[in-house]
Amino acid sequence: MPHPNATSPNTREGVAGPVIRRAGPADAERLAGLGARTFSDTFAHLYDPQDLADFLAEAYGLERTRADLADPAKAHWLVEDADGHAIGYALAGPCSLPHEDVTPACGELKRIYFTKAAQGAGLGGRLFGEVMDWLQKDGPRNVWIGVWSENFGAQRFYERNGFAKAGEYGFKVGRTTDREFILKKPAENFTR
Repeated sequence: MPHPNATSPNTREGVAGPVIRRAGPADAERLAGLGARTFSDTFAHLYDPQDLADFLAEAYGLERTRADLADPAKAHWLVEDADGHAIGYALAGPCSLPHEDVTPACGELKRIYFTKAAQGAGLGGRLFGEVMDWLQKDGPRNVWIGVWSENFGAQRFYERNGFAKAGEYGFKVGRTTDREFILKKPAENFTR
């Protein structure tokens, strides 16, 4: 059953569709599990199994997820299907990407993932829109995104939404360092 605090229900032929809502402390276990699963489903083929397990425990562990949920400068969203199953999520907050133009005022879309079965249904665009609105809620600011250099579909999506490559850095998972692109959308390119 969808969460009672759902903010964006869709209705088709009398059946509730996917819901996008802000996540709260009670969602920590669901978010941690979904985050680890979707990252692994997307990238496990790139890493040594132990390196991946160690990374998931640190980046997507329950303690880390609870800390992110408790941080007032960050926000999580959860996407649930009509049966209340978690099928996607996003995390945004202050930018922590390693670029000389990043300031404390900058925002970042830190994570946006969906289960394989939920991809391609248009939910990514809806979730992305909600995150961008939240990042601009206090007025226009620069927004940054880190994206894997080989994730061409995501790069095209972000480019269509006004982001441009501003740099690169190495994203470490154990002994592997991935080439990651840093994308930026300047504050003046956001319209209210």
